[in-house]
Amino acid sequence: MATYDLEQQEQLDQFKHFWKQYGNLITWVLVLALGAYAAWSYYLYWQQQRGTAAAALYEELDRAALTGNADKVAQIFGDMKDKYAGATFTEQGALLAAKVEVDNKKVDEGKATLQWLVSGGKNANLVAVARLRLAGLQMDAKQYDEALKTLSGDLPADFVPLADDRRGDILMAQGKKEEAAKAYLAAWKGVDATVEYRRFIESKLTALGQPPAPLRSKVAPEGAGAAAGMPPGLAPTN
Repeated sequence: MATYDLEQQEQLDQFKHFWKQYGNLITWVLVLALGAYAAWSYYLYWQQQRGTAAAALYEELDRAALTGNADKVAQIFGDMKDKYAGATFTEQGALLAAKVEVDNKKVDEGKATLQWLVSGGKNANLVAVARLRLAGLQMDAKQYDEALKTLSGDLPADFVPLADDRRGDILMAQGKKEEAAKAYLAAWKGVDATVEYRRFIESKLTALGQPPAPLRSKVAPEGAGAAAGMPPGLAPTN
C-alpha cells in the first residue's frame, strides 16, 4: 500500500512540475482557441443578421422601384451601402437602383451606382453584369475609352462572350470595323451554338462582310465541275 502511495506521490510531483513549466502556455492556447471559436460563432451570427436586414431593405427598395420613385430608391440604397456594403442583397440593389436612375434620366447617378459595384463588389456575377451595363451607358455617352476600360476587368467565363460582343459594339461606334469584327468573332465562338443570341452576333459579322460560317454553296453552274475538282466521271463534257 505504501508503495502505491509513493507512486501516486511521484506522479503528482511530476504533474506539478509539468504544469509549473507549461501550465501558462497551455492556458493561453486554450483561451485563444476558445476565443477564436467564440469570435467565429459571433461572425456567423453577425453575417446572418446582416443578410436578414439587407434582405428587408432590398424588399423595400424593390417596392420603391416598382413605383419609379428614384429619390426613394436612392435613399434606401444609400442606407444599404452605409450599413450592409458587401452583402449580396446590397449588390443586387445596386443593379436595381441604377436601372431606376437611368429610367428617370439620371444617367450620371446610374453610372455612379454601377461604378460602386464594379469597384468594390464581391459577387463576381453581379459585378460582371454591372460592367456590361456601365460600358453600355459609357458607349451611349461616347465615352469609348472608358467603356473599353470597364470591360477590361476580370470576368467569369460565362460573361466573356457578352463582353466581347459589347466591345465589338464600342469599336463599331468608333469606326474600327476590323477590330470590331475580331471582337464579334470571339463572342460568336464563345457562345454555345444552341443559344439564340449567337445568331444575333452572327448577323453583325455578316453585316461587316465577315460571316463566321461558310454560306451554303449554290448549285455549281454547268462546266464548273472539272475546275472544282469533281471526279472525271461526273464532270460535264464540253
